[in-house]
Amino acid sequence: MNYLLAEGLSKSYGDKILFQDVDLSINKGQKVALIAKNGTGKSTLLKILVGKEGTDKGWVRVHKDITLGYLDQEPDLDENLTILEAVFNSDNPVLKTIEQYEWLIEQQEINPSLEKEQQLTAIMEKMQTLDAWDYEVKVKQILSKFKVNALNRKVGLLSGGERKRVAMASVLIRKPDLLILDEPTNHIDLEMVEWLEEYLSKQNMSLLLVTHDRYFLNRVTNEIIELENGITLSYKGNYEYFLEQKALRKMQLKVEVDKAQKLMKKELDWIRAQPKARTTKSKSRIDAFDKIQERAYQKVKEDEVHFSQIKMPRIGGKTLELWHIDKKYEQQQILKDFTYTFKRRERVGIVGPNGSGKTTLLRMIMNEAKPDNGKIVVGKTIVFGYYTQDGISLLKDKQLIDVVRDIAEILPLEKGKYLSAAQLLAHFQFPYSMHTQYVSTLSGGEKRRLYLLTVLMQNPNFLILDEPTNDLDLLTLNLLEDFLLQFKGCLVIVSHDRYFMDKLVNHLFVFEGEGRIKDFPGNYTQYREAKLEAERIERAEKKAQAAKEPKQQRVKNKPKEKVKLSYNEQREFK
Repeated sequence: MNYLLAEGLSKSYGDKILFQDVDLSINKGQKVALIAKNGTGKSTLLKILVGKEGTDKGWVRVHKDITLGYLDQEPDLDENLTILEAVFNSDNPVLKTIEQYEWLIEQQEINPSLEKEQQLTAIMEKMQTLDAWDYEVKVKQILSKFKVNALNRKVGLLSGGERKRVAMASVLIRKPDLLILDEPTNHIDLEMVEWLEEYLSKQNMSLLLVTHDRYFLNRVTNEIIELENGITLSYKGNYEYFLEQKALRKMQLKVEVDKAQKLMKKELDWIRAQPKARTTKSKSRIDAFDKIQERAYQKVKEDEVHFSQIKMPRIGGKTLELWHIDKKYEQQQILKDFTYTFKRRERVGIVGPNGSGKTTLLRMIMNEAKPDNGKIVVGKTIVFGYYTQDGISLLKDKQLIDVVRDIAEILPLEKGKYLSAAQLLAHFQFPYSMHTQYVSTLSGGEKRRLYLLTVLMQNPNFLILDEPTNDLDLLTLNLLEDFLLQFKGCLVIVSHDRYFMDKLVNHLFVFEGEGRIKDFPGNYTQYREAKLEAERIERAEKKAQAAKEPKQQRVKNKPKEKVKLSYNEQREFK
């Protein structure tokens, strides 16, 4: 059964063409990820599919008998609504069915009739179809997992992350047949990401999503659609399969180009050898030469950029020292007597729930916040590069090249070489044709990429990255990872991207609450495996302890069975 079909979709803004003649089809049971570079219109394409934006050309058809759920990258919620009103929106079919059922029950008690009895039978069947009987349990589970509480608060008082979680809870509670998600893992912590990953992989629903979380892609989706150069390519498998097939396709393309170049040389020699006056030259062979030439000059684009070694400032004997740091916000203890000395080339990941104080620690290191007690000592040779969640901020609009040149004209490399501002822009997918564009014309992901570039252009020897993967496409993530793997300085990362963390860090600061920070020797996946194993052992020990309890004691402690309902229970049952 086809749920969604789109044909010939095209979209442009002024002279900028996002995509042309895109075809897309989602069938029942498909869980599809859309992959493309930033600025190619992924979010715009999703908005066109759900009817929130028009298309220049083409059409979209959604099956009339299915429900559609959509999560925007930046949800637009009515600020005057309470969280409760925003989560349980008026078009929720399950809520409507429950309300109709309760109304019929009430009317049947007041004035019984065969007609109402038949209506009740029909609505009860619908309740069964919609799984409405245990709806409250499922709702509470989803709200608790996304830490959506204080349901009477106004939406206008919520942070961006809280709004994203409210919108996420709302769309999941509806349990639509086709769910379209734009960057669902942004602004939620690792625990929520893992729960969402498991939930979506087990649910019997169709799915179309855009995400940069590669573990999420690999474990949730069963098809990848890549939008490249305005053309969609489909891969019937998860992210791992996509990588294998794309590498194979590039290899085959390179072989074809090499063959075409050799053949073109032979044909060129043949054409040049012909007498100028001869008119009986094979027209078909000359036409074929034109086609060979076209294939031979075809460029094979490489996704990876190989950085030369960057000549960063030397790190002296002292890097960064934190001594007995205490920090408290109102009643919440963020840090308690935390002491740590960073070593050269150290790579630390910081994990913990949202609001546990990860960003606060970074801001104290950067002297943007003060500890309540303790001291922070920074080595004289340390040059910080700090990438914040807030992104790029300019007082007046500037051209891309000027933004980077304001930081530095060149990035020095070893052996007297260097990368110019223009070269570094090109490395990070800003071709020379874009360098005179103004920042205001960039997409959200392109702005994040430019901001990242300005941080790297400062040539730091101590990099602090706070959620650097938000809104970056997969290609940019690979470029950034390639850069960081070659980086010789200290590296501190806060990220909910598990793949990114696993690839780059060698130990973790785990925020456990009440000011406690655990130093775990390993990456995030190793930490999760160790935590799950500890929980498994704890459950086994409790089970063994319960089994040792004397049988008589268990019988003695067993509560007496009630012979009848209490008065209040009778009222509640009625």
